[in-house]
Amino acid sequence: MPASPPAPRRPELLAPAGTLDMMRTAFAYGADAVYAGQPRYSLRVRNNHFGQLDTLAAGMAEARAAGKLFYLVANIYPHNAKLRTFEDDMAPVIALQPDALIMADPGLILMVRERWPELPIHLSVQANTTNYASVRFWQSVGVKRIILSRELSLDEVAEIRDACPDMELEVFVHGALCIAYSGRCLLSGYFNHRDPNQGSCTNSCRWDYKLHEAAEDAAGDVQACGGAPIGNPKDAGAVGTATRSALDTAQGLALGGGPRHLGGSKLWLLEEGTRPGERMPIEEDEHGTYILNSKDLRAIEHVQRLVEIGVDSLKIEGRTKSPYYVARAAQGYRRAIDDAVAGRPFDVRLLGELEGLASRGYTDGFYQRHSTPEQQNYLRGHSESGRSLLVGEVVGWDAARGLAEVEVKNGFGVGDRLEFVQPGGNTEAVLERLFGADGEAIQRVPGSGRRVWLALPADADPARPCFIARFL
Repeated sequence: MPASPPAPRRPELLAPAGTLDMMRTAFAYGADAVYAGQPRYSLRVRNNHFGQLDTLAAGMAEARAAGKLFYLVANIYPHNAKLRTFEDDMAPVIALQPDALIMADPGLILMVRERWPELPIHLSVQANTTNYASVRFWQSVGVKRIILSRELSLDEVAEIRDACPDMELEVFVHGALCIAYSGRCLLSGYFNHRDPNQGSCTNSCRWDYKLHEAAEDAAGDVQACGGAPIGNPKDAGAVGTATRSALDTAQGLALGGGPRHLGGSKLWLLEEGTRPGERMPIEEDEHGTYILNSKDLRAIEHVQRLVEIGVDSLKIEGRTKSPYYVARAAQGYRRAIDDAVAGRPFDVRLLGELEGLASRGYTDGFYQRHSTPEQQNYLRGHSESGRSLLVGEVVGWDAARGLAEVEVKNGFGVGDRLEFVQPGGNTEAVLERLFGADGEAIQRVPGSGRRVWLALPADADPARPCFIARFL
């Protein structure tokens, strides 16, 4: 009787940690490891509590005690001034023994390999590794793990795994996407002199932009054609609709009175909301305009394939997000990984649960150029009732009254269908009673900045973390 094939390897679930609370939440909801950065040498200067050495030491100690891993990010491309301070600044940090250093710059990698040769190095996505020859090169200089470029398809990831079977591979599965090639964006530096590759990106791609139709005048200069600007893509996912509508409208225009045709493309002027009158020429072809707002990555439907490929780590982006974000994302991807390893089919309800997170709309990025019929059914058929809004977090428990104290994040009230999100599983219930801070019965709480009391469902555990979401 032939032996059954071995069970697929369980990949690591890697979550972001901008604060200790976020790290603890990630571990509670299923993450195997977290990553955090030193502000001066990583791409997250703002909202980064791990810039304080005592906080970083506490985080690493807690992770170690819990049997979890803590990776430290130092993935900038530094100018000379930062090279001169790097080793002295990093020495006390590396003395805390992070489980790996996530790096991108070859020079910094060389410095670390020379001074701390035993420290594992993971190659950042900022290095844009897109092929197995590059993986082999980095392996030859002592890099332990490669975080592959976001611009790869599933088939390309599989080809790299086949060609490099003894190298650890990591991929992003959830979070913000950059509108440039994995972080190589110049918009923030152009507008605000804050360099994305030095950790101070202002997310200029997310600002309010308008498109003006343009044409060349007799002198060859680009001039606006007049009329109202086309599109005002403030809302998530609106860019493609706005610009595509603009193109459709412009199709019937004569060359002299509308956008100039350049090999099937058109010429446009881009105006940023806080700089009226400053119109920058851009070109848009049949594939779209690429310097505007990207949708967020959500690849939970591809976890099963990534597990089958043998990817070692699945990574969630979002060090500046909230504990609720990391709780929901870690919980969803933990379930998807466990199902894939156990041979269970993908649970389409996970798509709906992730809809409750704030996002700019979702895309599966470059993983799959065209969805299969099965995937199309996933994306169209998941329950819209899965959409929800964070309304509170349990911060205390009164055993005598059997009530939980809730810090309110958004309005909710009696009669609302709530979801109680906990590490051990989620419970749904219709809220029947709600009490104000002084114990008085109330019908609704209008919004954040307040604390209220309510009863937890019978299946909920008051001793464990609990976020409360309201179904929309």
